[in-house]
Amino acid sequence: MHLFPRYHRLRILRRHPIPDDLWLSVTRRLPLLQGQQVTERTRLRELTTLFLHDKTFSGVQGLEVSDEMRLVIAAQACLPILELGPDAYAGWVEIVVYPGAFRVEREMMDEFGVVHQQAEGLSGESWGTGPVILAWEEVERESLHLHKGHHVVVHEFAHKLDLLNGRANGLPPLHPDMPIEAWSQALGTAYEQLVEKVEHGRHTPINPYAATDPAEFFAVSCEYFFTAPEILHRHVPAVYQQLKRYFRQDPLRRLGRHH
Repeated sequence: MHLFPRYHRLRILRRHPIPDDLWLSVTRRLPLLQGQQVTERTRLRELTTLFLHDKTFSGVQGLEVSDEMRLVIAAQACLPILELGPDAYAGWVEIVVYPGAFRVEREMMDEFGVVHQQAEGLSGESWGTGPVILAWEEVERESLHLHKGHHVVVHEFAHKLDLLNGRANGLPPLHPDMPIEAWSQALGTAYEQLVEKVEHGRHTPINPYAATDPAEFFAVSCEYFFTAPEILHRHVPAVYQQLKRYFRQDPLRRLGRHH
């Protein structure tokens, strides 16, 4: 079942449009959205409208989430699903926004099998059918100025796409014309090579956090795909090609139009 049947989608677009002045003032300031063609901008605005209608935003620790903040998050979250459609974010509804990095308590088992409580500061987190959690300070910093290979919104929403198969393992549902073997070969090989470099203390052109596990490798690769496609294409071209086929977008071409 589609999240938005056509008649329902058209009704939402007609009854809940994003004001022109708000849309233009926000999107013109977001480097991630530059270089789009007219048809892409139109489709992005429609997806963002549907997203804002379907999702709820909750500010915590006294944070009030303004319409502008909601739009900053929503428009950039919808860029990855430009060709995938709104159903890619079906099955969950809430986005929780903290003012800054938030602390999470986790149980960690050491090499001797002893479980310890560990607290860590996070800028974002995605839960299976639960919310996306974001730190506004980080969202704002990475949204208004391009930080190559770093974009917390793209990262956390990439996890949501990955989770569509039931668990985060770096394998989102692929299109029928995309063999799983080619995907696994490209991303698996690049991941293993990155892990080896990190373990031996060698320089990595990709954020070493991607070596954490296959799910993080996929999410970090998505960050590079949209914010630094030239780096991803130069160092792991096979990964770039697979993401290009999956997202049905070519950020390198978009980057050329922008410049």
